[in-house]
Amino acid sequence: MKYIIGIDIGTSGTKAIAFSMNGTILYNAYASYPMISKQSFEQELDPDSLLQATIQTINEVVRNTGAKELTGIAFSSAMHSVIAIDKNGMPLTNVITWADLRSEESAVKIRTEAVGKKIYEHTGTPIHPMSPLCKIMWIRDNQPEIFSKTSKFISIKEYIWHHFFGKFLIDYSIASGTGLFDIHNFQWYNESLVAAGITADHLSEPVSPLHVETGLQKKYQLALNLPDKMAFIIGGSDGCLANLGSNAIAPGEMALTIGTSGAARMVSPKPRHDFKERIFNYILTEQLYVTGGAINNGGNAIRWWIDNFTQASDPDQNNFAGYLHQVADIPPASEGLIFLPYLLGERAPVWDANARGVFFGITSRHNSRHFLRAIMEGIGFSLYAIGLSLEETVGPVEKIYASGGFIQSPLWVQIIADIFNKNVYVMNVADASATGAAMIGLLALKEIRDLEETRAMIQIHKTYFPDTGNHVVYLKNFSIFERLYGKLKDEFEKIKKA
Repeated sequence: MKYIIGIDIGTSGTKAIAFSMNGTILYNAYASYPMISKQSFEQELDPDSLLQATIQTINEVVRNTGAKELTGIAFSSAMHSVIAIDKNGMPLTNVITWADLRSEESAVKIRTEAVGKKIYEHTGTPIHPMSPLCKIMWIRDNQPEIFSKTSKFISIKEYIWHHFFGKFLIDYSIASGTGLFDIHNFQWYNESLVAAGITADHLSEPVSPLHVETGLQKKYQLALNLPDKMAFIIGGSDGCLANLGSNAIAPGEMALTIGTSGAARMVSPKPRHDFKERIFNYILTEQLYVTGGAINNGGNAIRWWIDNFTQASDPDQNNFAGYLHQVADIPPASEGLIFLPYLLGERAPVWDANARGVFFGITSRHNSRHFLRAIMEGIGFSLYAIGLSLEETVGPVEKIYASGGFIQSPLWVQIIADIFNKNVYVMNVADASATGAAMIGLLALKEIRDLEETRAMIQIHKTYFPDTGNHVVYLKNFSIFERLYGKLKDEFEKIKKA
C-alpha cells in the first residue's frame, strides 16, 4: 500500500506516522527528549537530540512499513524556536523554544514603540518573548559574543533540513511565526530586521510549504534506509497543520489543541486583523491563513500539580486519563475555586510574560481534587477567551475539533464542550499535526488536487455534546476569571521586580 510519512517535531517529543493514500494510519513512532532549564524562564532543547529523534522515528516507521511503497516524507514542527549557528553550520546555542521568556524586556520595549504595531500588522505575530524577533534581540543585547559569531538564526526544522540537504530553507508557515516575515508579500519584513539588528542574510530562504527536495545527503539516506531521490516536503508549523489534520479548515470550524501548551485556531482565506492585538495570523498555504491564539500553560500545568502536590507515581499516557477522572464527582466550576493558569506567563489573549498562576476562592471545603479540576477548567477558560476573540474577528464558531494529549481524558473534553457550549469532535487520528503534515505532503506530490480531498480521509471518532446547565455555571466563573487578570496585572509586574 502506497503511503507517506508525516513527522511532527514537537517541544517534548517527535512523532512520525505512516499515512496511506486513503487516510489509514499504518504505523506511528515516537521519541521524547528532555527540556533544559538551567535558570529562571529558560526553556531550551538540545538540537542534536531533536535531529536524532527525527532520524529514529523515520527509521522505525520505514523499518516496520517498508520503503518500497513510501512516496515521501513531510514535516511539521513547533513554532518560534531559535538556534544561533556559526559560518560552519555549528550551533552556538541550544534550541531556544517558544516557552523561553528571557526576552521579555525586549518584547516590552518594542511593543511600546510605534514600530511594534507595524510589526504586528505586517507579520501577524504578536510582540511577545515567544517570537524569534524578541529572542534575537535578547541575544544581541545579552550575548554579544554569540551574536557577533552568528551566521544564521534558524529554527529546529531548518537545522534538520540543513543536515539533510545542506541548504538553509524555511517554509512560509514557520517563517510567519517569527515576527520577522511579512505575511502579505511572503518575504522578510525590513522593519523587523532593523529592530533585531540583522539582515535577510542572517535568515534562511523562504519557500512554499509545498516545496519538495530530493537530494538527501548520502549518510542520511543510509541512516534512514531510504531509496534514491526520496521526496521530502518541507511542510509547515504544528499549529497550522493541526487544523488541517483535525479537519478544521471550513468556515465555522475551530481546532482546539491541548498538549504541553494549548491553542484555538480557525482557517481563513486572508489574515484577520485584530485591533486589540489578541490573536495571531499564520500561514497554512499561500491561499489559507490560520488565525488564533496559543496559551503557554496546558498539560504542563497538570503535570506541575501531579509532580509537586500528589503522591501519584509518574502517570504516563496510558493512565493519565484515569488519573484526571478522579475529579469527575467534583461539581462543575469546582465549588467556586478558580485558577489562573499562568505558570509560565501567558500568550493569548493577554500576551503577558509577567502573568502568574493564581488559585482564587479557596475555602475549607476544597481538597486536592478541587484544585486539579480547577486547573483543567482554568486552561479551558483561557482557550474560551481566545475563542471569543476569534468570533469577533473571524466569525461564529459552530464546531470544535479537538486534538492533543488531552483527548485521552473524556472528562476534560466534556469540560471543554460545556465551557464553549459547542459540540466537540475527536477525530480518528494519531496526531493532528503529523497527519496534517502527511496531507500537505500529498498535495505537494500531486496525489490529491486540493485540501478539500483530505476531509474524506479522517472520520469522527467521538462526539461530545455540551450540557447547557453546566455552561451557565461555567460562565459565572469565567466572568470572574477575566476580571481577576485585569485586577492583578499590575501586581504581577510588582512580583517580578521584587
